[in-house]
Amino acid sequence: MFKRDYYDLLGIDPLASPEEIKKAYRRLAHQFHPDKNPENPGAEEHFKRITEAYEILHDVRKRAAYDRRGAAMGGRGFGGFREPEDFSSRDHSFDDFFGEIFEDFFGIKKPQPRKSRGADLRYNLEISLEEAAFGLEREIEVRRMSVCSLCRGSRCAPGASPMICPACGGLGSFRSQRGFFQVETTCERCQGERQIIPRPCPKCGGVGRLKVTRAIHMDIPRGVDNGSRLRLSGEGEMGRHGGQPGDLYVVISVKKHPIFTREGKDLLCEVPVTFLQALMGAEIEVPTLEGKARMKIPPGTPAGKIFTLKGRGMPILQGAGRGDLQVALRVEIPSRLSKPQRELLDEFKRLSQEG
Repeated sequence: MFKRDYYDLLGIDPLASPEEIKKAYRRLAHQFHPDKNPENPGAEEHFKRITEAYEILHDVRKRAAYDRRGAAMGGRGFGGFREPEDFSSRDHSFDDFFGEIFEDFFGIKKPQPRKSRGADLRYNLEISLEEAAFGLEREIEVRRMSVCSLCRGSRCAPGASPMICPACGGLGSFRSQRGFFQVETTCERCQGERQIIPRPCPKCGGVGRLKVTRAIHMDIPRGVDNGSRLRLSGEGEMGRHGGQPGDLYVVISVKKHPIFTREGKDLLCEVPVTFLQALMGAEIEVPTLEGKARMKIPPGTPAGKIFTLKGRGMPILQGAGRGDLQVALRVEIPSRLSKPQRELLDEFKRLSQEG
């Protein structure tokens, strides 16, 4: 079937001036834009055809090529003309004008690729109990998607720029009426991004992003525990098409301590004492996170007795104060006794029975 050529689509003379081409397209774009014709599926197809016509005819070189080749190609119109290799780098005048059309008539900006927020990342960090108690500064290395240093995220090779998708006219999708329902399908040419990349960046392959390893300095607060999540805003994957970057979540894992057991904000430890110390009382040294501390044991202290050292536990995360240190006594009984020791214990036993 013979299709109308670009001049016929815009309703202009082949000798029309650039200003006449621009005025004709403005008028037709306002008339046939799909948002202005939601119940007319043919309007969307016509809008795409006049958009391609304007994109060719407004450019002096492309128009000249079309005038030379258009008739020889059978006047196929929409979809019939393809740019020669040296026309792959387009200027920005069409994009600027297309933006004016959208802003003037539809109250919206020119179509841009849909922004999407970058993905959040997780980093597992193992620290000691002392580091969890007193906090620390740590530099971590995270591998993540970052903006391509060559194309600066444009996805295009140097000197090139994105093109409005000629298949969907920069809409990113197609609408069709099926009975009572209106169906919208994603454009296969641009995958819904509204633009295509004629010459992809050779460094990132047209993605606009690359995997890089980044060193990040972070402060770990006092009082973190197993499973604590520290959020570093904006340190996740970079967003697409100018979208906001994701966040980095640092998940804390605290190593098992050889002396202390943690229960919330409190610490527990077990301290060995001799039978005589428990029986007669004594002043002993007990371990704390800051070093040794002195603690008194009253006479006749039973095994398993728990003493509390106030404020010697873990700091309260995002709060004031500290928990306590619970010290449990373990009375050690000698497995072997010398003869004098046994004689003394026998005498102690006799005296206890008489008493």
